[in-house]
Amino acid sequence: MRFSFYSLTTGILAYLTFLILSSMLLINVVMMKFAERDLIQAKGKTGELFLQMIAQTVGCEACDDKKKLLDLETNIYLKKYIKSQLQASGFDNLIILNSEKENIFTINYSNIAENEVTRAALKALETKETVFSFYGLTWGVIWPGKKRLNIATPIFSRDQLTGAVTVSGSLSPIYQKLRKSEKIFFIYILMNTVIFVLFGIFLLSRNILNPINKLLDIAETFKEGEPFPELAHSSRNEIGHLYSSLNMMVKRIEENKKELKEHISSLKKANQELKSAQGEIIRSEKLASVGRLATGVAHEIGNPIGIILGYLDLLKREDLNEEERQDFLERTELEITRISQIIRQLLDFSRPTGGEIQKTNLHGLIIETLNMLKPQPVMSGIELKTYLNALNDIIWADPNQIKQVLLNIIINSIDALETVSHRKILVIETSDNESSIKLKITDTGTGIGEKDIARIFDPFYTTKEPGKGTGLGLSICYRIIDSLGGSIRVESPAGEGMTVIIEIPVEDIDK
Repeated sequence: MRFSFYSLTTGILAYLTFLILSSMLLINVVMMKFAERDLIQAKGKTGELFLQMIAQTVGCEACDDKKKLLDLETNIYLKKYIKSQLQASGFDNLIILNSEKENIFTINYSNIAENEVTRAALKALETKETVFSFYGLTWGVIWPGKKRLNIATPIFSRDQLTGAVTVSGSLSPIYQKLRKSEKIFFIYILMNTVIFVLFGIFLLSRNILNPINKLLDIAETFKEGEPFPELAHSSRNEIGHLYSSLNMMVKRIEENKKELKEHISSLKKANQELKSAQGEIIRSEKLASVGRLATGVAHEIGNPIGIILGYLDLLKREDLNEEERQDFLERTELEITRISQIIRQLLDFSRPTGGEIQKTNLHGLIIETLNMLKPQPVMSGIELKTYLNALNDIIWADPNQIKQVLLNIIINSIDALETVSHRKILVIETSDNESSIKLKITDTGTGIGEKDIARIFDPFYTTKEPGKGTGLGLSICYRIIDSLGGSIRVESPAGEGMTVIIEIPVEDIDK
């Protein structure tokens, strides 16, 4: 059996002891109170019988119509008899009054005030009935009680009231007897409490505590995958039901864990498929941008190819000196290098991204993207302004993804500028913003309405004409910037063009 200050056994033992001891003490108090009442009533009955004997003894017949009591002071034998009977009855005071309320005989062994005893006799004369009264306070059995008992009864002779007699006795002897018996009761209560507690603990340990401790041992030593141990004594009471419920709960947990593992496995598979689909969407959008650039690239490559062909025709001539031949070869090489650079930029942008996050110079990516776009025919007539004012432009990102974001937003701005006839301006500026860099790309196009701004980052949502956009560009931009812990939003005052604002966390250069 386990015993500790905060254990269930200790708590039950304390409560059980308290309840048994309290109930036994309450029973003892009730018994003592009834015993005290019965003893006082017995003493009162004794005093009443004694008074009836005195009233019959001292009463006399009326002579010549004159009623009076016997003269007790001159009757020595009667006086001794009354004193002996008074002591035998357990009372210690007696007073006799005649019909004129005069005190004709008194016995006072306890030296108490005669007026208390006299008052009882006077009341008996007035009421012509036996009177019981209590006087004073003393310590009783458990709490204070009445100190003395006064009993008064009238004296009749030939149905004529001739006087009254009162006896008074102390109740302390009754209390003393009860206190002596109280010690025996306390010993009895203690023995009963010990027996009941031990028997109660035995029953509780056998039927409740031992099964609970067994369940605790099972819970502490139980390992995943093992069968749930059986109880040594399986019962049909609440403990047995608790064990069955625990067993069923463990089985349900095992089943739920299996289902959870299956769900996790399916979620991992779905996540991989989703990532693959996202990659395909990004690549498709990138290829769409590449397709739009291909026309401009073909035009850009056509001019240097024509120049190269011209130089080759000149090199076939035999009247060229060595200096002219070398000059034509150098010019041809420059044009071929120019074609190679244009093709390399297009290939770098179109090839699949590795998704590698690294320290990246944002200003360098902006310049590289603009250099790829400047030769394009779509840039003709557009005034490009760049204000790269940010002091810290080092970000953690995949460079190819950032270039895709820049290209998608700039192409959207170029498309917006194609629809206006006024001055076409594209402004790209950066600035420091606490722990991030702010990039703003502003065009002077027609802008976009408030209703469209709320949905501009939704997949497949576009305001362009059919065939000019897939509706995935800004959605992909949003996903890329959000994955970097940044933010992207659009501002478009009515008729004043549109501004795309991007904020990306920067690397702390002080580290």
